[in-house]
Amino acid sequence: MPQTAEAEGAAPDELVGPLERGLAVLRAIASGPDVRHRPGDLARTTGLARSTIDRIATTLVRLGVLRTEGRDLLLAPGAAELGNAYLASCGLPELLGPHAAALADALDASVSLAVPDRDGVRFLTQVTRRRAMATSFRPGGLLPAERCAPGALFAAGWDAADRERWRARPVQDPPDTGSASVPPDEVEAEFLERVREAGESGMAVDDQILEPGLLSVALPVRGPAGAVVCAVGVVSHTSRHSAESLVEQALPPLRRAVTAMEAALTAAPVGAAPAGGAPAPVAVLKEELGSGFLQSLARGLDVLRAFGSVQGPVRLSELARLTGLPRATARRSLITLRHLGYVREEPGGFVVLPRVLELGHTRLSGLNLPEIATPHLVDLVLRVQESASVAVLDGDDIRYVARVAGTRIMHIDITVGTRLPAYATSMGRVLLGALPGEERAERLRRITPSALTPYTVTTREGLDEAVAATAARGYGWVEQELEEGLRSLAVAVTDREGRAIAAVNVALHAGRTTPEESLATLLPALRETAGRISGDVAAVGRFSSVPTG
Repeated sequence: MPQTAEAEGAAPDELVGPLERGLAVLRAIASGPDVRHRPGDLARTTGLARSTIDRIATTLVRLGVLRTEGRDLLLAPGAAELGNAYLASCGLPELLGPHAAALADALDASVSLAVPDRDGVRFLTQVTRRRAMATSFRPGGLLPAERCAPGALFAAGWDAADRERWRARPVQDPPDTGSASVPPDEVEAEFLERVREAGESGMAVDDQILEPGLLSVALPVRGPAGAVVCAVGVVSHTSRHSAESLVEQALPPLRRAVTAMEAALTAAPVGAAPAGGAPAPVAVLKEELGSGFLQSLARGLDVLRAFGSVQGPVRLSELARLTGLPRATARRSLITLRHLGYVREEPGGFVVLPRVLELGHTRLSGLNLPEIATPHLVDLVLRVQESASVAVLDGDDIRYVARVAGTRIMHIDITVGTRLPAYATSMGRVLLGALPGEERAERLRRITPSALTPYTVTTREGLDEAVAATAARGYGWVEQELEEGLRSLAVAVTDREGRAIAAVNVALHAGRTTPEESLATLLPALRETAGRISGDVAAVGRFSSVPTG
């Protein structure tokens, strides 16, 4: 049965107005084709006063949910933690993702996991295959139930009231921007027939319903109590299959995968989930920003994020403990979130619903490392007035994936995509030093350093010592080894598990300051920037990998 929002009724007396209005602004920024939003446009879109928009924006920027570029407001990677709270609480991506990946490998086809969300279907994850004709649904993406195979499976459990609500959506919901959200009268009967067939067979097929050429077959996955908790689907294209041949090939391994997924759900412990980001110190922020900071909005977002620390239903007392809020304050936030359709109350406590994914998760899940890092590089360059870059290890080289040039007349001229030998660069030594012991030794054994300048380390013993020293002190330093006159300082960018996935550096002319002055001036700012990039990578990549771009 779809999760329904209390918003269909009257607003409760204890509604937290700033939280409701703040989430309305966040939805407006997260939805639609535009990435950038002006406060005046948001005022017109939401019907809120411009002064209210400004206070909400100030709060959300300070909380890391939004960021600014000039006069524009954009989603910040920190907003992904709201959707992460649902994904961690339900536990489905972590429990079922490995089985979906194994199925994708077995069939050499894309595999998706989806959950019901009111009268639609929201995709949690997709394991894709690299093809010229590829299919992709970002985590959090919403489709109308009638436009995809999982929708027929979920709708098979609807009662008469659910179906009437679905038919009444033209009054309640605006049309979906990607596809018609309500079927024309002439296709309603076709959808209900597919629902009937799905109820009888336990299987649903999308034969080019969503898009010409797109095929999929889906099965329900049931939890320990027997209720359908999600659907797993195999996605293909008419260039490879007909609907009949896809079902014939995919159904046996798909059924085995469902059996394994249901066993994983049965065996899963209910309790603590991987913790999300620590809540912002709301009282400190309120004191710092004064009346421009909406404390009740920040507290409501803390309550929403707290669901990510526990799997399954959470009692009010536990949410109050996790957030450090008074019980009455947490309760008012929950009442508001329930009214807006983001949480539901059950006998065992409150559960967070997949609708939370609409608060920016879909857009943010598609960010790559350069997109995450570049705003932070801009801030770093403005602070230190020197060029800054991010690079990844690519074989025995580093490859630049993001770069912001310094503002000085004489600055380092390197472009994105440039490859340089890892052994002679500060970022390369950081990334080599972060490799596991055996892998590091093997990589260094095959590198034959050559003299790029009179200062380059050219012996393997010297390179071993330089990389070991870099790993021990936690930063890379190269003085004129790559090019005469060039000094570079670098630190690692890490993922959620603390693994180095990239490095960020500052490069400058060696004659500008002494080494000691450069280290004292640049290293603190560089470490702060690396920490912010790493935090954003952790938020965006928690339930999906962050491509380097």
